[in-house]
Amino acid sequence: METGKIQAHNQRPAQVWGSAGDAYNEISHQIASALDHCARRIAPQPGERVLDLATGTGWTSRLLARYGARVTGADISADLIAAAKARAQAERLDIDYEIGDAEKLPFADGSFDAVVSTFGVMFASHPEAAAGEMARVCRRGGRIGLATWPAKGGVFEMFGVMRAYMPPPPTPAPPSPFAWGDPAHVRELLGRDFDLEFEEAVTVYYDKNGAAAWEAFSKGYGPTKALAASLDESRRAGLARDFAAFHEKYATALGVAVPRDYLLTIGTRH
Repeated sequence: METGKIQAHNQRPAQVWGSAGDAYNEISHQIASALDHCARRIAPQPGERVLDLATGTGWTSRLLARYGARVTGADISADLIAAAKARAQAERLDIDYEIGDAEKLPFADGSFDAVVSTFGVMFASHPEAAAGEMARVCRRGGRIGLATWPAKGGVFEMFGVMRAYMPPPPTPAPPSPFAWGDPAHVRELLGRDFDLEFEEAVTVYYDKNGAAAWEAFSKGYGPTKALAASLDESRRAGLARDFAAFHEKYATALGVAVPRDYLLTIGTRH
């Protein structure tokens, strides 16, 4: 297999997800409790080989490396990989980072003792292919750990706000990434290769107000930034208004606190 090869249909997603560059790290910061939850449940042992798939700016890979694991981070975006490398070097963590397509990974069969993806692989264009690749590169007896957003809660609702400003989906519509938040669907994708267990949890997004949330996401979250850039001035202002208003629904005396349901999946390879 060719290292760093991104399939043609994933070139555009790579641009979208990478558009925020290092600013994406703040988005990861706001879900740090969920990323730590996954790392703790996968419990890597010193020296174990662990793949962090769709690593972004590498937040989860750094958590895993602190356990003493030999971590590889892979992502479709060269800009995110560059940011992850710089952050790992700044923290003096020895992590390998590679450009890698989740649907066609550049790793040999059984390369890893554990495969982890936190809110990343769920956005793969072809879920069955990504699931098959995770199983392929995980050794028998190895583990998988996933954190995914379900079709409920804060992130699903936030995407609903953005969806109103997106072009109509093609026919037939592509698979919903939020299907990965349904244990039944995860079993369909991975149950043939893994014994799976699930845990539901909530992480909370805190910010000063709705306008601050818009500022953070329009700069740091690739899908929001790319969508805003695609709109004319009037539509972009409408998106900013609606995005801020959604977050203001969760206002407290101190700011906004948006609960975000997620599903944690831990599995053992057959």
